[in-house]
Amino acid sequence: MPVLSAQLRAAAARLAAAGIDSPRVEAELLAAHVLGVARGRLLLIDDVTDPQAEALAELVRRRAERVPLQHLTGTAPFLDRELLVGPGVFIPRPETELLARWGIESLRGVADPVVLDLCSGSGALAVALADARPDATVYAVERSDDALPWLRRNVAGTQVEVIPGDVRDVALPAPADLVLCNPPYVPLSVAVPPEVAHDPAEAVFSGEHGLDLIPVIIARAAEVLRDGGRLGIEHDDTHTPAMAALLTGWRAVTTHPDLAGRPRFTTALK
Repeated sequence: MPVLSAQLRAAAARLAAAGIDSPRVEAELLAAHVLGVARGRLLLIDDVTDPQAEALAELVRRRAERVPLQHLTGTAPFLDRELLVGPGVFIPRPETELLARWGIESLRGVADPVVLDLCSGSGALAVALADARPDATVYAVERSDDALPWLRRNVAGTQVEVIPGDVRDVALPAPADLVLCNPPYVPLSVAVPPEVAHDPAEAVFSGEHGLDLIPVIIARAAEVLRDGGRLGIEHDDTHTPAMAALLTGWRAVTTHPDLAGRPRFTTALK
């Protein structure tokens, strides 16, 4: 029978040769997925079956071709959840957890809050807020016919209500206490990693400067937020001056860094 430790060494070597940043970690995650165990339990497994070894080798081959890890496992971690993801929906990134945590903290002391997650995609922000605040009324707005099935799967069993439609003109509930959004914001000229090519382009790019949709988000938030309500928008690290200009008239405008220290999301108070 194939020895798991040897399989992992070979998998990590192939992933490293393909330019994967954390080849050993990803090899272990793929093996854990194939074996149906937590990654931490791999140390307890000596041998694998031939079909398991073949399944792992196939996943490693596809990952070496830069198919996203999350598409291979079918899930993406986000705070305390494993969200269902796949072709047609944007894969949530760890950086967006910072926006979710800010949103949760911003509702401290607000009873029965109303929250809108615009451009919801997988529902990562909406589900995070719903999990943290069972007393909240949470709406997730998404227009993509491909993303909506993933969104509905992820919000199942929560109090999140899905609103299908384009954020530009769909009717939004009001008044709201918090509006969060991780919109498409990458400028068209920016080269992205190969994995990003598997995300829907409409969820990644937003015009020449990456700012085509953000002014709409700000305008819609201004329509629905109560006085004193809060807005949080993720954006490109080049957008800080533009965000300050677009949020003229709002209070407490603050840009927050991501895990690498780059400007990543801006918050404001209506």
